[in-house]
Amino acid sequence: MRVAMFGYQTWGHRTLQALLESEHEVALVVTHPKSEHAYEKIWSDSVADLAEENGVPVLLRNRPDDEELMRRLKEADLDIIVANNWRTWLPPEIYTMPRRGTLNVHDSLLPAYAGFSPLIWAVINGEPEVGVTAHMMDETLDAGDIVLQRAIPVGPTDTTTDLFHRTVDLIGPITVDALALLASGEAELTKQDRSKASFFHKRSIEDSKIDWTWPAEDLERFVRAQPDPYPNAFTFHKGEKIRVIKASVSKACYGGTPGRIFIREGDGVVIVAGADARNGRNRGLVIERVRTEDGTEYAATDYFKTMGGYLRSS
Repeated sequence: MRVAMFGYQTWGHRTLQALLESEHEVALVVTHPKSEHAYEKIWSDSVADLAEENGVPVLLRNRPDDEELMRRLKEADLDIIVANNWRTWLPPEIYTMPRRGTLNVHDSLLPAYAGFSPLIWAVINGEPEVGVTAHMMDETLDAGDIVLQRAIPVGPTDTTTDLFHRTVDLIGPITVDALALLASGEAELTKQDRSKASFFHKRSIEDSKIDWTWPAEDLERFVRAQPDPYPNAFTFHKGEKIRVIKASVSKACYGGTPGRIFIREGDGVVIVAGADARNGRNRGLVIERVRTEDGTEYAATDYFKTMGGYLRSS
């Protein structure tokens, strides 16, 4: 089939690589210009460079809303568009243009976690599995009929970085396999159950701020969801921003006020956590490693030299 690819960063790069290695002909690639957004500077393999290295015409666009793009797509005489990590909505005049429509590849188990940064949110929420979905695009973002879906389990210590590396390896195979089903006419499309749908906004640095009224179990996942190279979970100590690099849930229960720097336990320092911490029945968050704004990393027992005081939101 003649294919145009819309995509960005490593997700789009893996999709394009799979298409180039397949039997399909890539007629055109559309990708975004480089960005300084914190979440777009990581996993940033260049779709444009890969296309150019393989002699495929490339258009750089922030939004697909100009006459030249429409003309180039029409001239390409497409069987299908494949999209992955395209950051803005594709209008119907584009996604319905190819003979077989548009296949979108999204890194969640739709209908849950549509939108942005699904792996981070899934780890925060303690999901037992994550995965990749290939679905047909329609008028609602990430809501079209499913062609294929593949899942992997989430282990108790898995970070978002661990899961990124495992899910990104699913992209090439699911793209090629979904196209094969569509080309053969054997695809059995499954409608998404919209009662189970959830849609997440684009993340900003504010979303990494620790709220000490959360239970320690939730905070441990919050830290694990934001490892390097992502912007890390952070809090403030004596007015200085510190990033929490490693943490665990305390063995004992601790009471008091959320955010209190309380006591050493094991290899870390316990911070009182939970909106109802006053009852003394909550676990605390054991901070084990922190990083200051100058990039220096410390064991928490070295950074917090004395107990007492509070970690705050600003």
